Amino acid sequence: MNLKHHNLVPDNLDAFWMPFSGQRQFKEDPRFIVSAKGMYYTDSQGHETLDGSAGLWCVNAGHHREHINAAIAHQLESLDFAHSFNSGHPLAFQYASRLVKHVPDPLNHVFFTNSGSESVDTALKIALAYHRRNGEAGRQRLIGREKGYHGMGFGGLSVGGLVKNRNPFGLLLPGTDHMRQTHGLAGNRFARGLPPEGAELAMDLQRLVELHGADAIAAVIVEPIGGAGGVHLPPVGYLQRLRELCDEHGILLIFDEVITGFGRTGACTAAERFGVVPDIMTTAKGITNATIPMGGVFVSDAIFERFMDTDVPGVELSHGYTYSGHPVACAAGMATLDIYEQEGLFERPKALQDTWQDAALRLSDLPNVIDVRCFALLGAIELAPLDGAPMQRGAAVAKRCYEKGAWVRPIGDSLVLSPPLIISEAEIERIFEIIGEAICEIG
Repeated sequence: MNLKHHNLVPDNLDAFWMPFSGQRQFKEDPRFIVSAKGMYYTDSQGHETLDGSAGLWCVNAGHHREHINAAIAHQLESLDFAHSFNSGHPLAFQYASRLVKHVPDPLNHVFFTNSGSESVDTALKIALAYHRRNGEAGRQRLIGREKGYHGMGFGGLSVGGLVKNRNPFGLLLPGTDHMRQTHGLAGNRFARGLPPEGAELAMDLQRLVELHGADAIAAVIVEPIGGAGGVHLPPVGYLQRLRELCDEHGILLIFDEVITGFGRTGACTAAERFGVVPDIMTTAKGITNATIPMGGVFVSDAIFERFMDTDVPGVELSHGYTYSGHPVACAAGMATLDIYEQEGLFERPKALQDTWQDAALRLSDLPNVIDVRCFALLGAIELAPLDGAPMQRGAAVAKRCYEKGAWVRPIGDSLVLSPPLIISEAEIERIFEIIGEAICEIG
C-alpha cells in the first residue's frame, strides 16, 4: 500500500455528482479506492478486496497492466490528439484492421465511439439510416427487450427495459417496443450453464411483427447475456431463433456486447461463442481494459457497402464524435489486444467454467438463495428479498463481502459477478467462500 493514501478523504464531497449512486448515503460512510493491481483493489484505509466485478464488467485483463500504461505514455509523447473528421492518424486504421480479425465475418468494419452508450446510439442510427438507403424509410421502429440494458443515451434508454432507469425521464423516444424477458422460468433455476427452457420466447418478436408490421421495424437489439439486469442467460436455442426471425422479416439484429465482448464468455465475442452472428455489434468496456474510454460498433459488409454505394461525393453517414478513434485510446486498445492474444485470455473463461460453476452452485442450498446463474466467468447469486424491503438483503450481503475481502456488485437482490479474466482457481474458490459466509452471517 502507498502510505500517502492512508486515511485519505477529500475535504469536500459536494461538488461531484456521482453516477448511479445514493449521494447522501455515500457521504455518511464514504468508500475511496486509491489503488489497484492484478485482482485486487485497495481503499484509503489500506483494506484489500478481490475484484469480483472487473470494475464495472470492464477490467478484463486485470488492474495495472504495465504494457498498457507504457503504450499510453509512449503515444502521448508523439500525438496526444487528432480528430477523424476528413482527417486521420495511422493508429486508428491499424487498430481497426486488427480488431475486425477478432470478430466473426462479415462484421469487417468498425465505427469508433467513446462508451457503450454511444456505441448503442450509433448502432441504432446506422440501422435507421441503412433502411432509408434501401428505400425502406418506413422501417423506423426499434425493438428492445424487457430487463435489457443498453446504456443511458436516449436511444439506448428507449430500447432498454429496466423500469427504474426509464421512469425518471418520461416518454423517451417514440417508436420503440419491447419483447418479453427470458428470465424467471421456474425450470431454469439453478441451471448449470445456459438454461434449458424458453427458446420459444424468441417468438415474441413475431407478436410485434404482427402488431406493427415487419416493414415498420428497423432493428432488434439484445444483449446475448443480459448483464446490468442481473446476468440473464439466453435459453438454449433462443438466439438462433431470433436470428432466423430477423432474417425472415428483413429486420437487422444488433447484439449489445458491451459486457460480453472481449473474452467474458470464453471467446472474443458471445456471437462467436454461441455461433450466432448479428448484423451490427456494439462494444466498449474491455476494449481498452477500461484504461481510456472507448467503444466500437462493428457492422457487416452488406451494411457498410450499402452506405458506400453512391455517386454523391461527401459524407456517407452524418454521425460521429470529437474523440472517435482517439489516438491515446487506440494505443491503449492495441496494447490491450496484445495482452489478450499473448495470454490467451479470450479462451480462459471457457477453461475455468467448470471450476466457476462448481463453486457458484455450491451456494444453492444456503439460506435465502433462490437462484444461481453462471456461465463462463459471469454469475449471479439471487437472494430472496426482505419482506417489504427489496434490494436491502443484496446490499447488506455485498457490504459484508467487501468487509471480508471480496468486491461483488448488488443488482437488486442479486450478487453479480464478472471478475478479471486473469482470476485463478484459488481466487474463484475464495470469492464464493466469502459470498457464502456473508450470506449466512446476514441471513
